[in-house]
Amino acid sequence: MVTADLHVHTTNSDGSMELDEVPTAAKRAGVDVVAITDHDRLHPDLDAPSAYREGVRLIHGIELRVDAGDQRIDLLGYGVEPTVELEREVERIQANRIERGRAIIENVESHLGVDLGLEPREGLGRPHIARATADATDMTYTEVFDELIGDDGPCYVARDVPSFETGRELLSGACALVGLAHPFRYPDPEAALELCAELDAVERFYPYGREVDPMPVETAIDRFDLVATGGSDAHDDELGKAGLDTGDYDRFLAAAGLPNP
Repeated sequence: MVTADLHVHTTNSDGSMELDEVPTAAKRAGVDVVAITDHDRLHPDLDAPSAYREGVRLIHGIELRVDAGDQRIDLLGYGVEPTVELEREVERIQANRIERGRAIIENVESHLGVDLGLEPREGLGRPHIARATADATDMTYTEVFDELIGDDGPCYVARDVPSFETGRELLSGACALVGLAHPFRYPDPEAALELCAELDAVERFYPYGREVDPMPVETAIDRFDLVATGGSDAHDDELGKAGLDTGDYDRFLAAAGLPNP
């Protein structure tokens, strides 16, 4: 039974839910706690590390893409108390996201000869472009990624992201816990897990959509004394596909220094 879904996105980045819709979705899924972890962006309506909305605890988090050298990975920060340094970096990243979004939109429109009717903005991500492309063509959302805007696609444009060291330092200064997101989604999961030596946590529970051997993550947890986190990585309103049970959630709270009512 999932008590805490610690990986959820809203319209502040590339999710489909407004923040005020999250409590209803959580209750529908039987989830008591949700971490809002928008991509490269702090949520402007969350002004505390955690707060209750309609009886559901919302933890202010962030998912930050960083460059680890041979691959790019995602870090999850929980219990955010923004620092000037983190806010400045987020602003810089969002400015780059706008320009990158503009370039991808122009590439897709030129490649397909269509008008997506989409304007670059803060929080814009490839999922927005994929949805708009699917609406404007006979391609599916998945086909848009696979054939056009995926990392090797003809319309792809890379983002300018901070280094692992910079991202970790910025998050450590502003968050109660910093962890590695979805380790089995990277080209080299083993190398990604080695980075946990400098982190507090790792996402142990995640809906990969395929069978994965949890042993490497369990080994990393024991080896580096990590906190286990977990979440659905929801970009829609279906929460609770993965997350922490009550026992793991209590351990997460204790490690984060957050009150356990």
